[in-house]
Amino acid sequence: MRNYEDEEHINIGTGEDLAIRELAETIREVIYPEAELVFNTDKPDGAPRKLMNVDRLHNLGWRHSRSLSEGIRSTYEWYVEAAANREGAEPAPTPVEAAG
Repeated sequence: MRNYEDEEHINIGTGEDLAIRELAETIREVIYPEAELVFNTDKPDGAPRKLMNVDRLHNLGWRHSRSLSEGIRSTYEWYVEAAANREGAEPAPTPVEAAG
């Protein structure tokens, strides 16, 4: 992947199907477990599921080594740490602090 020079994009993912509700619940568990998720049931024809095609990535020999939950957790931890380390920046609020 470090030497990929094609102009076409590559989807990075697990190639596993996931309901939007499952994704929202996974993000909530990592970022702010106390948060309540509210879904608009008036619009049931939205995209209930998302599945990225990762064939191009797999054809290059790459496979994921983390679960989605692990990836979200490590990315969030990286973000919080990076925000706290920015010169002159206040540390990023924890979810509880942000909620007020």
